[in-house]
Amino acid sequence: MGEVYVDVHSHVVPSGDDGATDVETGLELCREAARHGTRVLYATPHVWPHLVLTAEREHAIRAAYAQMAPRAAEWGLELRLAFEVTPAVALLDQDVTAYAAPELGTVLIDVPFSGPLDLAERVAERVEDSGLTPLLAHPERADSVIADPFVAAEYRDLGWLLQVNASSLLGRHGPEQEETGWLLVGRGLATVVGSDGHRLTRPPYLDEAYELVKARTGDGADSLFDGTNLGIACVAGSGFARPGSAASSDGPSPR
Repeated sequence: MGEVYVDVHSHVVPSGDDGATDVETGLELCREAARHGTRVLYATPHVWPHLVLTAEREHAIRAAYAQMAPRAAEWGLELRLAFEVTPAVALLDQDVTAYAAPELGTVLIDVPFSGPLDLAERVAERVEDSGLTPLLAHPERADSVIADPFVAAEYRDLGWLLQVNASSLLGRHGPEQEETGWLLVGRGLATVVGSDGHRLTRPPYLDEAYELVKARTGDGADSLFDGTNLGIACVAGSGFARPGSAASSDGPSPR
């Protein structure tokens, strides 16, 4: 693989959430991600029940992204834009395609750390009904999955994708989260490892986790990090895209 990573989950584009606070900080995160081997980085600003994607907020996010993407490309990093949605009843009546990563055909869903997962499951079903695939963020950090990892197997059986945090595998969210993350990887339930990088003290790095997964699983590590499990492949000189398609970094279309 040559230590080339595709990272589907980060908060490097300033959006008013708990990620990068300004463009310069976001660019520093992008530069460091590239230095650590990432070649495609999805910025996935939070869409929370208390921080919805208004037209004004979306315009500001896209303006910041438009500033950052050309600069990131100078470091060999293809910056793409999607969103991470926290389950909310309002999403059940919305056009969730507005939050998608169009190149992947996925919507990143923030799996709640505590409480039942019923609403998250209903949002995932809404995503499916829209012709997209749910990509469940950090299920290993959810109390419900820690208590019963078979839940994750049920989601995979439904065709949903599971994204484990690199930081969980490195033990940075606690021993239970670490153990569950490795269980999902070891049982082949994890689709992809993402950084969920937020800030300089929690950067969007995948290389350390890759080396650890490689040491434990051998060549099986590559597909968790290089985009293979997401159905995308390297396109010479232009980053990654679905096989047979042109690479794109435009992000979701404006609503």
